[in-house]
Amino acid sequence: MSPPRAVVVVTGSELVRGDRRDLNGPFLARELVSSGVSPARIIVVGDSQDELEGALREGLDGELCVVSGGLGPTHDDRTVETLARVLGRDLVVDHELEREIEGVSRGISERLRRPYAEFAPGVRKQASLPEGARSLGLAGTAPGFVLEAGDSVVVVLPGPPPELQRLWRDALDSGPVRRLLDQGQPPQRRTLRFYGVSESAVARALEAAGGGGDGVEATVCARDFEIHVDLVVGKGAELRVEALSEALRERMGDFLYSDDERPVAELVLGLCRARGLTLATAESCTGGLVAARLTAIPGSSDVFRGAVVAYADDVKAQELEVPAAVLAVHGAVSAETAEAMAAGVRERLGAGIGVSVTGVAGPGGGTPEKPVGLVYMHALGPGGGLAASFSIPADRETVRARATVAALHLVRRLLTQNRDSST
Repeated sequence: MSPPRAVVVVTGSELVRGDRRDLNGPFLARELVSSGVSPARIIVVGDSQDELEGALREGLDGELCVVSGGLGPTHDDRTVETLARVLGRDLVVDHELEREIEGVSRGISERLRRPYAEFAPGVRKQASLPEGARSLGLAGTAPGFVLEAGDSVVVVLPGPPPELQRLWRDALDSGPVRRLLDQGQPPQRRTLRFYGVSESAVARALEAAGGGGDGVEATVCARDFEIHVDLVVGKGAELRVEALSEALRERMGDFLYSDDERPVAELVLGLCRARGLTLATAESCTGGLVAARLTAIPGSSDVFRGAVVAYADDVKAQELEVPAAVLAVHGAVSAETAEAMAAGVRERLGAGIGVSVTGVAGPGGGTPEKPVGLVYMHALGPGGGLAASFSIPADRETVRARATVAALHLVRRLLTQNRDSST
């Protein structure tokens, strides 16, 4: 039996204009796949009533339609009234929901010292749902709700990602959505993560290993300067995916660093933890991005000591004790300065391992000898260090992002004593 199909409709003119990136569509697509539902389309639409109506009609083609955004109290929040019109249903005030929204809104009016009368029309608007809708509760003042419409189940959620994600859990537990999910079979998924190798090389290795088919859907994707092989495993294909994974390990084992969904930052913290080592970063061109990746992992505080963002040369000298002679002879962007920065942050913050990044992120500042895109890194631990560098002609954001990933992999290599020189 084929899995239920879903269409995701994400609303907001700011998304269409490019003022803000859509986070809800990808989140919902991942959640649907993990629940055994096949996301057919993600539709991003502005607040125009005609455009929104067309998107909702298209969304109702799926057995599940998930809509985000447009649930606020203002006139340009049109999702609910437009959905009601598409379904041919009246809007009905949910009085219990109205009391909930009123309670939140009165608190806001008191904090802002504004009369509640200013909020009352918006409260009534947000409490008005299409006939037959069941409230999922509130996130802020915006409600989520679910309703059944013929052969489709419709879930409507707020636009802010934290609010949507909170109410999505309640949507999954609602009767209509649960009955739909019971028809699907959540697939097994496995992701093999490679670093230091090209996408084409991994694709050739996958093809030589047998590729997809026989119940396994295999996709090669360049993601965050790594190469990921995503394997979706159908029922009865467990042995097939094991054989395929093993064949890839045999062919590309030098570049495979994870087969259990853990990102490199989490692996680095785990390796430090297993060896009883702490970690600190000294960053110039990355401006703290390496530290941000590490501290984004829950529980990182038992390993990560801190960071020194040393952008100016005098800060490198004063805070990291980079010798003046090194800066004068080799310059701030050099292997020698990177090594001194790693040693300095290790000493300054009392860390077992120090990792540094220094480079020319651009768009200005490059020279023929040291062009934009040149980056040096160094990782130093109790048993020695590893150095790495790269030079790519790219924009500032790309150079900084790649340097961040490369620095984390350098620490991983140091901790596993994999001295492959690729970055």
